[in-house]
Amino acid sequence: MKRLFFLGLILSLSFCFGCGKPVQEKKNVITIWHWMTDRDDVFQELALRYKKETGIQVNFELYAPSDQYSQKVRAAAQGDSLPDIFGVLGEKHDFSSFVKAGYILELTPFMNADNGAWKNAFFSKALAVNEFSETNSYGVSPGIYGVPIDVMTIEMLYNKKLFKKVGLDPNAPPATWEEFIAAIKKLNASGIQGLVSGWGEIWMIDCFASNYAFNIMGEKKVIDTIKGKVAYTDPDWIKVFDLFVQMRDNKALTIGIITMINKTAEQLFANEKAAFAFNGSWGVNVYDNMNPNLDYAAMLPPAASDRYPMMVWGGAGSSFVVNKRSPNKEIAIEFLKWLTARDQQIFLANKTKNLPANKDALTGIPTILAQFADDMEYTTHPSTWGISEFPVVTEALDKGIQSIIIGEKTPQQVAGEVQKIKERELARKK
Repeated sequence: MKRLFFLGLILSLSFCFGCGKPVQEKKNVITIWHWMTDRDDVFQELALRYKKETGIQVNFELYAPSDQYSQKVRAAAQGDSLPDIFGVLGEKHDFSSFVKAGYILELTPFMNADNGAWKNAFFSKALAVNEFSETNSYGVSPGIYGVPIDVMTIEMLYNKKLFKKVGLDPNAPPATWEEFIAAIKKLNASGIQGLVSGWGEIWMIDCFASNYAFNIMGEKKVIDTIKGKVAYTDPDWIKVFDLFVQMRDNKALTIGIITMINKTAEQLFANEKAAFAFNGSWGVNVYDNMNPNLDYAAMLPPAASDRYPMMVWGGAGSSFVVNKRSPNKEIAIEFLKWLTARDQQIFLANKTKNLPANKDALTGIPTILAQFADDMEYTTHPSTWGISEFPVVTEALDKGIQSIIIGEKTPQQVAGEVQKIKERELARKK
């Protein structure tokens, strides 16, 4: 996903702060490391604008793919040679390790200055990904530690042209699960595949399943499951797993979906080989490059229950942090304020087709991006839940769903296997 922090980062970052390179003198030059290949030219253009306005040189340095970037940041942290501004990719506990080791500056005082002018410019869900609450379980002092430069939501998309072809209303996508299955039957009758997504990348299955868990049982019960208070064999979890049975039996999923990477899935949707896609707002730029004439729209996944609202993953798509040990902290912060101001955010959104993190920058963005933005109020994200599931449990759940899709296991079998692993991990933790 274009995830917000790096996977598998070091937990042993808390070595002597006095080690490493000597502190450099302050200068009117700041260096930023990033991994966003699609935004490098735009960043370079913004750096030229900023130098013209302020006289401060901003050096954007690209390291890609993300694995290379990960190695670069890891080595720099160990050698105390991180740049003035950088991004951390991975889970929340990885982010917390950097904070606790003293590599990331807390930005709360700067966000709250001038009656919270900087803070209030952002979508609250975007800030939440970069914030540690009073009750966080990571041992981090509460506060805001990162600056979102864009936001994302992961929703369903539908092809309006294919809808018209089979007699479906292109302006009224299915809002309920029953309507979704009915639409699938119409599409299949015309030889059109239903839903495509990169479910060979199991985190995307996890995202889809958690959406329906929130819809069927509500946030509290989902969180209580992670805490070990509710079992995965609970009837509500069986209902979640059974949705994948229904999609399988009604031929709602594209052929090979459980081995498909998301880039392949994006290509299939862009080439109009499937009527629905489950993907993030970052896909807007991808689809535009693959098929500029694609006629599609965004929609919330169709609700399987009316007990609780449908929630989708969302929040900050990409964020930058300030190196706490940098001698240029002040000018680094000023640049990030400028980068996330309305005009620069509109420029970024239109050039890269990513949702702006600044709420005031939604004017003038492409219609499809506005549709994603409209559903920001329905977003949630594991990094904001204050607790994380054991990775082996998540993996078992997601791979179990894959086995349901291909008919190898029943929902009850998967639930029992996942719960057994959960109980094992809880026992080890005691």
